[in-house]
Amino acid sequence: MNGPGSDADRAARVALTWLAEPGNRAVWTMVQRGGAEATLDRLIAGDIPDGPLRSAVAARSRADDPRRAAEIALRLGDEVGARLVVPADPEWPARVSALATLETDTAGRVNQDTRPPLCFWVLGSLPLGATLDRSVAIVGARAATGYGVHVTSTLAYDLAERGWTVVSGGAFGIDAAAHHGALAADGLTVSVLACGVDRPYPVSNAALFARIAERGLLISEWPPAAEPFRHRFLIRNRVIAAATAGTVVVEAAARSGATQTMSRVLALNRPAMVVPGPVTSAMSVGCHELLRAHPATRPVCSAHDVLQEVGRIGEYLEPPPRGQERVRDRLDEESALILEAFPRRGPATPEELAATARLDLRTVLRRLTLLEATGLVIRTESGITLAPRKP
Repeated sequence: MNGPGSDADRAARVALTWLAEPGNRAVWTMVQRGGAEATLDRLIAGDIPDGPLRSAVAARSRADDPRRAAEIALRLGDEVGARLVVPADPEWPARVSALATLETDTAGRVNQDTRPPLCFWVLGSLPLGATLDRSVAIVGARAATGYGVHVTSTLAYDLAERGWTVVSGGAFGIDAAAHHGALAADGLTVSVLACGVDRPYPVSNAALFARIAERGLLISEWPPAAEPFRHRFLIRNRVIAAATAGTVVVEAAARSGATQTMSRVLALNRPAMVVPGPVTSAMSVGCHELLRAHPATRPVCSAHDVLQEVGRIGEYLEPPPRGQERVRDRLDEESALILEAFPRRGPATPEELAATARLDLRTVLRRLTLLEATGLVIRTESGITLAPRKP
């Protein structure tokens, strides 16, 4: 047997991913204990304690020889310029190993297909691990509203401009807006696919995927030519949750893949962020339910909010947003009472002000001197008036 990272180990990992869907708990456990090559030998021989896996492997093996399928996949990868990255490689993204600890989701269900990946196919020149090191996932509805697209584009642009990689799934709506926003800022973006990197889905986003491959990365656990079956998107979502420093959901219907991704984020104890939307929008129902049902989720409205959640402590501290401070805001209580006692029009005497403000005359005279110095009142021959408000 060859060691981890060898050509034989790589080919075995490709074959295993072809035999069983990525994240399979039984396959991953066998690889951890005996290595990818030994696991492949056992699966081909039918030495599989897990009944459903044994049936799946038998059915798949009848379609083709796993080792031959791996050879074809590796050859296709070379032809399209994709490289295979395995855990023994320096560019392997370390965060995904946290999937090994994922036992149940937030509803208490056992996650059968959430174990760490065996390998990644990568299209693009950037190192995978370093690109994902400072990354935030932005996910959401395919049928996004104008509000959702605007918020997502701005959020992705601002994050990319500050040196963070924006990760999403390449779908219509929020995903595409996240990728476009990062690219518009000349930043980095990664699309995690549920199919082969040589046939990214949806096909109508081909131009977007080409730009991502040129300036960022396309990555997938499935070998080249693999089709985008529906169940693969749910398996893929665990990688988006685990590979990033935190995840933002912008628009999600009551039941959606975005909320399923967030269940993985919450189970991993990663920053789970939600952009609130109009309460009348069906595309924000899932977002509001996440905020209501899970105390760990945080509402975010800007890149600054996001970075406070995912950045190092104190790295992105800024004062809270406030309106422009006015001179009146700094007045003491007695001066404020006197100012309120002035008639809307015309002058007033100190005695009249004292009566209206219910203060003694000496206090009013002292405070009037202060108010005059700050430019809030003016003394005239007929009395004291409020100074005209500056535009």
